[in-house]
Amino acid sequence: MPQQPDTGHLVRLLRTALGDSLLGVCLHGSATLGGLRPHSDVDVLAVVREPTRQEQRRFLVDELLKTSGAGEGLRPVELTVVVQGDVRPWRYPPACEFLYGEWLREDFERGATPAPGPNPDLAPVLTMALLADAPLLGPRPAELLDPVPAADLRRAIVAGVPELMGELATDTRNVLLTLARVWSTLVTGGIRSKDAAAEWAADRLPAAHRPVLARARAVYLGDEDERWDDLDVRRCAEHLVRGIEESYSA
Repeated sequence: MPQQPDTGHLVRLLRTALGDSLLGVCLHGSATLGGLRPHSDVDVLAVVREPTRQEQRRFLVDELLKTSGAGEGLRPVELTVVVQGDVRPWRYPPACEFLYGEWLREDFERGATPAPGPNPDLAPVLTMALLADAPLLGPRPAELLDPVPAADLRRAIVAGVPELMGELATDTRNVLLTLARVWSTLVTGGIRSKDAAAEWAADRLPAAHRPVLARARAVYLGDEDERWDDLDVRRCAEHLVRGIEESYSA
C-alpha cells in the first residue's frame, strides 16, 4: 500500500468528539489507490456505535474548518462517519451519520451542520474502505463492516451521475475523473484511482474527446494548470455518461 498521509490529528479529533462510541477509523480513497496526488483529499471513514448528537457534529465541522487543507502538510479532508448498525447488516440505501468535504465549506462556514440521512455514495466509500484494509484506529474494516453487494455498488455510483453533471462547470476536473471511474467500475467491477480510470476511459473515447480527459488527468497529477476554455468539456462528459448508461443497462 502507498505511504499513508499524516492522519494523527484526525484520529485525535475523532476520539475527542466521539469518545467511547468510536469503534474504528480507516483510510480509503487516493491514499490507498496508488498514492496521493497534488489535488487529492485525505479520505477517512469512522465507524461509531451510537448516533451522534448535533453538538458533536458541529464540533467536528468547526475543527475541520480550521485544519482541512490549512497549514504545512495538511491536506483537504473528506471525513465520513457511519453508525455501525446503519450499515451492518447491509441495506440500501445506506445511512450516513456525518460527512465533511471541502466542496461543502461555504455551507459550513454559514453555520450549516450535516445531518444524518440516506446516502447512496456510501456504497463506494465502504467498498473502498474494505478493499484498502487500512485501519488507523481499531480493528480491520472487515470486522466492522459488511461487504456491499455488486448490484448495490453499481446502482449507487450511477445514482450520483445527474448530480455530477450539474457540477461540471464548477468542478470540471473532479467530475470528469469521477465519471471515468464510474464507467470503469461498471465495466470491470474494480475501483481504480482517478488517474488510472482516466487512462482506461481515454482508450475507449473517440479521438476528439481524449484531450479533455487527458487534461483532467494531467491537472490531477500536477502536470498542467487547470483551464478548460479551449476544450469541449460538455461533449466529452456526455459521451462518458452514455458509456455509463450503456454499461449499466447491459
